[in-house]
Amino acid sequence: MRTALVLGTGLIGTSAALALSRRGVAVHLADHDPEQARTAAALGAGTDEAPDGPVDLVVVAAPPAHVADVLADAMERGLARGYLDVASVKGGPRRELEARGLDLTSYIGTHPMSGRERSGPLAATADLFEGRPWVLTPTRDTDTEVLNLALELVSHCRAVPVVMDADAHDRAVALVSHMPHLVSSMVAARLEHAEEAAVRLCGQGIRDVTRIAASDPRMWIDILSANPGPVADLLTDVAADLEETVRALRALQSSDEDKRREGSTGIEGVLRRGNAGQVRVPGKHGSAPRVYETVAVLIDDQPGQLARIFADADRAGVNIEDVRIEHATGQQAGLVQLMVEPRTAPVLTAALRERGWAIRQ
Repeated sequence: MRTALVLGTGLIGTSAALALSRRGVAVHLADHDPEQARTAAALGAGTDEAPDGPVDLVVVAAPPAHVADVLADAMERGLARGYLDVASVKGGPRRELEARGLDLTSYIGTHPMSGRERSGPLAATADLFEGRPWVLTPTRDTDTEVLNLALELVSHCRAVPVVMDADAHDRAVALVSHMPHLVSSMVAARLEHAEEAAVRLCGQGIRDVTRIAASDPRMWIDILSANPGPVADLLTDVAADLEETVRALRALQSSDEDKRREGSTGIEGVLRRGNAGQVRVPGKHGSAPRVYETVAVLIDDQPGQLARIFADADRAGVNIEDVRIEHATGQQAGLVQLMVEPRTAPVLTAALRERGWAIRQ
């Protein structure tokens, strides 16, 4: 691939353009908002000047509701040898294109499974997709050259290609992305009018659950409007679980011992099913999840504290597999949770204590 045209210079389009430009591809940028395309160009994502002729690949990074229109226009104008989109739903756009009678041998639907709470070109980074799955949904009609162009794009972005059926993809993202986002938003909504004294008690748990609720509602309306059925089906199941959980909690309030026992069994069932589902979430680098031991270190909120901890861990010969930070309420301090292999936890604990760190048991 020598040339590409990115139509849509938001977070995903600009990030892909940045990655392609860094790999030596001549990237042209266009957007319904010319100022946004100019911003992406100023960031080094390419040029906002139109190409002289057909490019190798058109990347459509428009909202799902507009993908079919943008693709159809590009294909009818013959802008490229191959066309793909990066929308978060795949079945709907393809069916819209088929209904228009377009030749889809030069098209493939794709979806990079990566993003951020922020949107727009200023939030873009060339490494946004690195190590992340990038779904490709070819059909028997997809031209081999177009599939190869898509694979080349994925390679330039350092992502991991995953081939799926379009409708299976839509059901999958409803489960692992769209439904959880709505649930996160519903939990966060409980905080909107909560008493300040209660909100001040927020810890890492509520931060974890509500983090994705900070995303742009307009973007999510576009996404959910393109995949409402599978998301609604999943939320119906969640609603049934909620009803059962409410009944179990009410039973725990009863003075009848048998009802309390029944309620306890119901709550335990929900929690254990949650355990069983959580362990299926892929672990580091997409591998099978592994159990790490946590070494918790108290730190002051001052420059260089994390660098010192990591340097001391390195001196001890211990690899930090993951890290979380919990900030203390009303204090310039926090708790750094270092996840390490269980066999190395005693080594790290001893080394950090020796260097003066306070370890939380």
